[in-house]
Amino acid sequence: MKNHLIENKKDTINNILSMVKLASLLFSGIAIFSSSFENIHATILTYNMYSSFIVLFSLTLIYALWSFSTIPKFEGRVLKLIILGENLSFSLVFTLVIVFSGAHESNYKLLFLLIIITSTIQSGMRSGLITATISSTIVLIIDLIYGTSSPVNIYFENDLLIAGVFILTAWPLGYYVESERRYIKKLEDMVNLDGLTELYNHRYFYDSLTYIIDYHKKENKPVSMAFIDIDYFKHYNDLYGHQQGDLVLKEVANILREAVRPSDIVARYGGEEFSIIFPNTNENDAVLLAEEIRRRIEEYYFFGEENQPNGTLTISLGISSFPSKAKDDIDLIKSADDALYRAKFFNKNQVMTYTSVLDELKKDIEENEIDLVTSIKTLISVINAKDKYTYGHVERVVMYSRLIADKLNLSEEDKKALIYSAYMHDIGKINISSDILNKKMPLTKDEWEILKQHPAEGVNIIKEVASLNYVSPLILHHHERYDGKGYPYGLKGEDIPFLSRVLTVIDSFDAMTSNRPYNKRKSFKEGIEELKSNSGTQFDPDIAMEFIDIIKDHDDAFSSLI
Repeated sequence: MKNHLIENKKDTINNILSMVKLASLLFSGIAIFSSSFENIHATILTYNMYSSFIVLFSLTLIYALWSFSTIPKFEGRVLKLIILGENLSFSLVFTLVIVFSGAHESNYKLLFLLIIITSTIQSGMRSGLITATISSTIVLIIDLIYGTSSPVNIYFENDLLIAGVFILTAWPLGYYVESERRYIKKLEDMVNLDGLTELYNHRYFYDSLTYIIDYHKKENKPVSMAFIDIDYFKHYNDLYGHQQGDLVLKEVANILREAVRPSDIVARYGGEEFSIIFPNTNENDAVLLAEEIRRRIEEYYFFGEENQPNGTLTISLGISSFPSKAKDDIDLIKSADDALYRAKFFNKNQVMTYTSVLDELKKDIEENEIDLVTSIKTLISVINAKDKYTYGHVERVVMYSRLIADKLNLSEEDKKALIYSAYMHDIGKINISSDILNKKMPLTKDEWEILKQHPAEGVNIIKEVASLNYVSPLILHHHERYDGKGYPYGLKGEDIPFLSRVLTVIDSFDAMTSNRPYNKRKSFKEGIEELKSNSGTQFDPDIAMEFIDIIKDHDDAFSSLI
C-alpha cells in the first residue's frame, strides 16, 4: 500500500502526461490531413483520405491502450510492460506520420520529443535515453533511405542536430526526475519511518490500515492484524539500560521485517510495541504467520536474555481480523489490543486471538434473545464513545475477573456471571451525559446523585434478556461497601452478594490505577496499599487479599498495559 499523498501526486502527473499524449495524437492527425490535401489529384486525394482514416483509427486504438494502462490495478512489472508497449506504439505512429508527411522532408520529426519527455518523466532517465536513441535512429534511417538521391545528404546532417536535441532533452530531464524521486523518497522515509527501527511509524500504520480496510471491504476480502509486545521489556531496560534496549528493538524489528511477506505492513506502534497488517489474510493464516514470528524471536539470542524472568527474551502477540471480528479499522485495533492484553496476562510468549465476551454470551442465552444482546453491545459501544476512559476500563476489569475467578476456584457458572457482569457493569452510564462522565472538577451533589443511578439503570437495560437475570444482582450492587456506606441500598458485609463484592474490588482497583478526569492515577503499589487500608470498610478483606496476590503475581503485565 502506497502513501496516498504520493499517489495523488502521481495521479496529477499522469493527468498532465495524458494531455501531452493526447496532444501528440492531435498533432499527428493534423499532419495526416495536411499531407492529404497537398495532392490535388482526385485518385491520390481519395487514397490519402482513406489512409488518413485508417491511421486515425489506429491512433484511437493507441489512445485506448494508453487509457487502459493507467488503471490503478496495474502495478510494478505489468505496468512497466504496458508503458513500454505504449511508447513503442507511439514511436511507430510518429514514424508513419513522418513518412506519410514527406519522409526526410517532413516538418513533424519533433513529434518524437513528446514521447521522449513523457517516457522520461514516467520511467526515468534510462527509459528516456533509450526512447531518445530509438527516435534519433528512426529519423536518421529515414533520411538515409529517402534522401540518398542528393549528392550530399543535407537532411541527415541537419537531423544530427535533432538527434542531439533528443538526447539532451532526455538526459537533463531524466537527471532531474531521478533527483526528484530520491528527494521525495527521502522525505517519505522521514515522514513514514520510525527513526530507531526503520520500520513504518505509528502515523503510517494508521493511514495504511484505513486504506487497506476500505479497499478490502470493496473487494470482500479479509484483513488481519497483530499487536506485538516484548515481554518484560521494562525489566530488560532496568538491567542493561535504554541504549541496550534500543539495540533489542532494532533486532526485533529486523526479525519482523524478514519474517513477513512483501504485502504485509510492519510498524513500530510505540515503545516496545509493534504492529503488523496482513492484507487479504484470514485469522487462521494470520495465527500461523504470528506463531512463526513468535518462534523466531524465542530462538534468537539477545544479549543478556538469560537474566529475563523466563530465561529468554520473548514476545506476546494479539490477533484480530476484519470483518469476522471487527467492523472497521478502529474496531480492529481495539480487538487486536484486547487479544494482546490476554496474551500478556496469561503466561506471555504466546499468540492469542480476539474473543468477544459477547460471543461467549451468545452461547449461553436463548436464540430469541441474541438480538437483544447485540443491542447491549451497541449500547456499550456508545458509552465507550461518550467516555474515553470506559473501553480500557471494561477490558481490564474483564481480564481481572478471569484471573480472580481461577484464583477463587469459582464454578463455571459463577465464573461466567462474574465475567459477564464485568463486561456490562457500567452499561447504565448510557443515560448519563458526557459532561458528567468526563468532568475534571469534583461532581456537584446533584451530579453525584445522577451518577449513582447507573447500577439500577444497568439492571433495567438487561432485564429484557431473561437469560441474564442471574447477572443483575452483580451489576446492581457493585458499588455497595462492606461497611454498609455504599449505594444504591447500603447493604453491609455478607448481605452483599459474594460476586458483587469481588466485582467491587476489581472495579475500584482499576479505577484508582487508571487515568480518570477526576483523579490522578495511582501506581500499582499505591493501589495495593489503598486496598489494604480500606479492607473491612469498603472491601471484603478476604477478597481484597486474594486480589492483591494476583496483582503481585502479574504486576509487570498489568503495569505495562495501563
